[in-house]
Amino acid sequence: MNLRHARYADIEPILALWKAADAAPTVTDDASSVDRLIHRDRSAMLLAEEDGTLVGTLIVGYDGWRGHLYRMVVHPDFRRRGIARALVEEAEEHLRSIGCKRIDAFVLEREAHAVGFWTACGYAGQPEIGRFVKST
Repeated sequence: MNLRHARYADIEPILALWKAADAAPTVTDDASSVDRLIHRDRSAMLLAEEDGTLVGTLIVGYDGWRGHLYRMVVHPDFRRRGIARALVEEAEEHLRSIGCKRIDAFVLEREAHAVGFWTACGYAGQPEIGRFVKST
C-alpha cells in the first residue's frame, strides 16, 4: 500500500471511489470542490493506493486550533486490510508535526461500523456537542 497526497489528476478517481463505496453524498462531492481543497492545501487529502489503484481517502484539515478528519472512505473490495487505520495514523502524525493537540473526526452515527472503527482508533463521541451545518 502507498499513502500520498492527492493531485489534480486524482479528482475524478476520488469522486468515483466515493460513489463506488456508497459514501454518504454531500454538496461538495464534485470536481470543483475537490479541486479547491487540493489547491488550498496540498496536504489536505490523503490517498491510499494498491498497485496504482485508488482504494482510500481521508481529508485532513487543520485550522490552527484543532485537526479535523473526514471523508474516510475505503473501497468495499479493500476493507479490513488496515487501509483506514494507516490513513488515520498518517493524518495524526502529520497533524502532530504541525502542532495540533486535539483532533476530531466527523462520523455518521448511524453507521455502526464507522463508529466502531473510530472508537477502536481511540476517538470518543461527545454527545453534549451537536454539529450545525449550513450549505451556502
